[in-house]
Amino acid sequence: MREINVSIITDNIKEMCIEANHFLTDDMKNVFENAVKNEESALGKQVLGQLEENLKIAGEDMIPICQDTGMAVVFINVGQDVHLTGGDITEAINEGVRRGYVDGYLRKSVVKDPIYRENTKDNTPAVIHFNIVPGDKVDITVAPKGFGSENMSRVFMLKPADGIEGVKEAILTAVKDAGPNACPPMVVGVGIGGTFEKCAYLAKKALTRDLNEESPVEYVRDLEKEMLEKINKLGIGPGGLGGTQTALAINIETYPTHIAGLPVAVNICCHVNRHSHRVI
Repeated sequence: MREINVSIITDNIKEMCIEANHFLTDDMKNVFENAVKNEESALGKQVLGQLEENLKIAGEDMIPICQDTGMAVVFINVGQDVHLTGGDITEAINEGVRRGYVDGYLRKSVVKDPIYRENTKDNTPAVIHFNIVPGDKVDITVAPKGFGSENMSRVFMLKPADGIEGVKEAILTAVKDAGPNACPPMVVGVGIGGTFEKCAYLAKKALTRDLNEESPVEYVRDLEKEMLEKINKLGIGPGGLGGTQTALAINIETYPTHIAGLPVAVNICCHVNRHSHRVI
């Protein structure tokens, strides 16, 4: 049994909130650079050039990539051979988010109640997804999610008879409806299967998968490639001003489902797709 004091998790999450809001992950840098090279529209190239300059300034001057520094989404896999000490793990995670957003001078965007809208003033609480896994490590991903793109996300409760063509249509519908509002070029996370809430979780988790990492499922790999090509033929382009680079990537995750259903969720993210990953 390995003991880990929850204060270590707090410290790491604080750093990860700041890191994710100032720097792109390496896989995101790669697909962004490819988009700059492959964009065929002059205006699209200009927009991508401005976005590149923004990313450079953010990293050099420690200014957030975007003014919307997001609602903190935390995926935490806790090894079953870990004994957490020193306090409540949920409180420790939220304390890390609090310190990250207050000490990092990040915009506080969370309200206490969805109707009465009083700001919590420290960007807590986070949305936390716990998972117990084998081993003695704690695996953490912090993904601050801006709501320009979040608001464009969709869940489709398809019929089994809709099949893979129905899934394709659902993805394209979500992207078309999002248009310029999701701050393209976007990253598209898709969840297929499970239940109403499971497919949404899968779509969110898909956004954090390394873009260089291929799905182990052959038809999913083919679907990702086909849908990226189709999305980039929509003509939405960088900033929604036209072009060939509407999406930088599409990641799809699947899960078993009921014989009577085919749930599909499309979680859209803007061109920065912020996330930070650490293993303790």
